[in-house]
Amino acid sequence: MLVIPNQSPIPLTQFNSDSHSKQGNSDRAEGHLTAKRWIEEAKTAEALYLHVPFCFHKCHYCDFYSIVGNESQYESFVDQFIKELTIVGSKLDEVTTIFMGGGTPTLFEEPLFAKMLNAVHTHIPRAETCEWTIEVNPETMTEEKANILVATGVNRVSIGAQSFDTTLLKSLERWHEPESVARAVEFVTSAGIADFNLDLIHSIPGQTREQLLFDIEQATLLSPTHMSCYALTYEPNTPLRTRLERGDISRLSHDDEAAMFRLVREELVYRGYAQYEISNFAKPGHACKHNIAYWKNKNWWAIGPSASGHMNGRRWKNTPRISEYLKFDSLPSVTDVEVLNSNESAGESFMLGLRLVEGMEKVWVNELLEQSEGNWRTVVIEESIQKGYLEWFRDCLRFTEEGQCFADTVITALLMQDDENTDTTQQD
Repeated sequence: MLVIPNQSPIPLTQFNSDSHSKQGNSDRAEGHLTAKRWIEEAKTAEALYLHVPFCFHKCHYCDFYSIVGNESQYESFVDQFIKELTIVGSKLDEVTTIFMGGGTPTLFEEPLFAKMLNAVHTHIPRAETCEWTIEVNPETMTEEKANILVATGVNRVSIGAQSFDTTLLKSLERWHEPESVARAVEFVTSAGIADFNLDLIHSIPGQTREQLLFDIEQATLLSPTHMSCYALTYEPNTPLRTRLERGDISRLSHDDEAAMFRLVREELVYRGYAQYEISNFAKPGHACKHNIAYWKNKNWWAIGPSASGHMNGRRWKNTPRISEYLKFDSLPSVTDVEVLNSNESAGESFMLGLRLVEGMEKVWVNELLEQSEGNWRTVVIEESIQKGYLEWFRDCLRFTEEGQCFADTVITALLMQDDENTDTTQQD
């Protein structure tokens, strides 16, 4: 239930929001949550996520909303995107981080690319120290686009390298040549953007320790200020998951994945990168502020089709249909609205906060345990400490180095109460 102070609860099934989007600033809506009240909340957003859905190829592991082809919609999308930017930007206070992802934001030709970024620069109020990141596919970066980034205020890029081994790239159905990563780095650094991330994926089917070492060596030779190194995930409804279920590929064992993870951590720490989140490493002073806002459950607004936002405990997603997104005169319709109760909110906070290597302050942990139903999360934490997965360090609850290899298991146990936990709680 969505509860507005001093008003009746609104069943979330009623709040969908064609009414929200079509009304603009009208104060009439289903129930009592109006479009006007919805957009007024944007003033408390600290961060902004911008989603550009178009790609020239769909990678087999990707489960983000993206569209291959549809070049005829590029210009219409940018025009609609600017409408949304204009409305939301007029309600925002200064944001401290912006992240533009996709899809492939750098896919558009230079004139349309400049039009889109100039609109962000014009309509979005930014703090003087605002971190503005854009995702870059190395095959789509040019010298002119790099100059556009700098001219419009982008000060950080995230380049999708994934691997420097052509065989592994092919396994991922990732369409770029390893050489294009270095070329993209040269373009953005020469233009004046020194702060950049490289993405790597490990635990790819068939990947060896030697191949992973090669990927790390090649990546760090380019001197990124930040490295994101994620284990390959087999998300539902992706071609990769279908190949796994058909038996075309075999997933690495948990032990092998853990060994790959340890190798990544050891090598990057040795090369001067501090691990500040389970899969993220940075040179001093270069941790990604935008992602930290996610992990600390801050407020962020979402712009673009299928973009997800979070404001004061409410999560939502913009319409995931480009045809529907393009037809609105004001804001897009909103779907998947979710408001967590206090127990669910506690689980989400553990899920996000424990990913940070520094962990969660004891005061915060105790607050979350108090708002949980029963004492089952206390039991999970105590058992995880006994197993050596969690520890108290400087009044913070955090994963041990070994526990990071079992993070998904521990986080899942803290996120939801299983039957065994339910029985324990009832006995208490």
